[in-house]
Amino acid sequence: MLNGISESGSDVVGSFISQLQAFQNRVKELEAENSKLSSQISKCCCHKTEEMQNGSDVESFKQGVESQRKNAGGDKTRKKKTIERNPGYDLKIMTHHSKRYVALRVMYFGQRFYGFASEAQMDPTVESEIFKALEKTRLLVGDRKESQYSRCGRTDKGVSSVGQVIALFLRSNLKETDGNHKISGELIPEAQIEGEIDYVRVLNRVLPSDIRILGWSPVSIDFSARFSCLAREYKYFFWRGNLNLSAMENAGKKFLGEHDFRNFCKMDAANVHNYRRRITQFEISSSNMSFEGGQLCAIKVKGSAFLWHQVRCMVAVLFMIGQGLESVDVIDILLDIEKTPRKPQYAMAPETPLILQSCEFEDVKFICSSDSGQALRIHLENEGRAYQLQSAIFQEAALSCLPLAKDQSLFNDGTIKKVTSHISLLCRPTEPSYEERRGKLNSRR
Repeated sequence: MLNGISESGSDVVGSFISQLQAFQNRVKELEAENSKLSSQISKCCCHKTEEMQNGSDVESFKQGVESQRKNAGGDKTRKKKTIERNPGYDLKIMTHHSKRYVALRVMYFGQRFYGFASEAQMDPTVESEIFKALEKTRLLVGDRKESQYSRCGRTDKGVSSVGQVIALFLRSNLKETDGNHKISGELIPEAQIEGEIDYVRVLNRVLPSDIRILGWSPVSIDFSARFSCLAREYKYFFWRGNLNLSAMENAGKKFLGEHDFRNFCKMDAANVHNYRRRITQFEISSSNMSFEGGQLCAIKVKGSAFLWHQVRCMVAVLFMIGQGLESVDVIDILLDIEKTPRKPQYAMAPETPLILQSCEFEDVKFICSSDSGQALRIHLENEGRAYQLQSAIFQEAALSCLPLAKDQSLFNDGTIKKVTSHISLLCRPTEPSYEERRGKLNSRR
């Protein structure tokens, strides 16, 4: 009896051992097959994967609109940046692809971003979102340093742009061949355009709804989005209200030419030692938009380069002149650093109405296919309508409010402020001069 039970138990154990060995063998076979497939995928130059990754235009558009709705109130939660990689995406694998040096023209609505550049430890930034899209679409070749990335400007938190420019190496569909007609996987000549990846379409499919690529251009490898830029143009929108536009324009003309703008910027004495900048164009114009009888206007400033917060400081002083609080001559006094070596303390103009309008380069023409251009126009029109609906809601809310108190007035920038006595700029406390800041920095060393 006991012998029978023992033999039966031995048979069961033997069966389990046999099945376990079979499972182990099968696992090894699957691992070998998986390794083989992974190797084939890494060598595949086919760009069809980007179509599978991107999905349909309609679905991406819906996701973009939904994202914009979620961010309408502004995501102001500060958080440390985290590096996110697309699953299965290895930058090293992409280095064997053909590549070309490309300039991209970028627009973005800056309200929810902590500026353009991703160097500060805050998210989200426009730059971080662009690089997420580049990785998701498998366009990035190597890391940021290897791609020779450059940007034209570093717009601040809340500032928008319709003409920012960046440059970097991107993957190319075109195949450069050597003498034996073998793919070399190196640089694609600038002149070749036909058959290239539609960078505008591919990137706009995955970018957030408040960032769009407006065009791309092949550029030479010595091109720098920052140092090759010939001129930058900014626009600042404002409601006219009771502002004296003639006085503001006369004052603004004094900015033309080369001047030391240390009294019209946020001074960075540790890194910036030359505060002379050249302004080539200044004008104030009215638009065809109005609200409750108020006329929307814009200040346009063009120059070769600008200092930190320069435009917003210039606009702040112009607003004081337009309100009759300062004389037109205060511009001359503030530009004379011998008479006024220290900047008077004053608040900058708000950041939201400021946009980087354009960046000019020599012999750079941005390309956008007809299909991509049509999709871009539809997207921007839809976004505009969405914001107009929000404006209508705010207008209804304003109409239902109680009348303003006697000690309040509605200023041109759209914010309600208490009327206070104005202190002349030349009578205000001043910030340390450049020399004083440098002396303090040197004493710490």
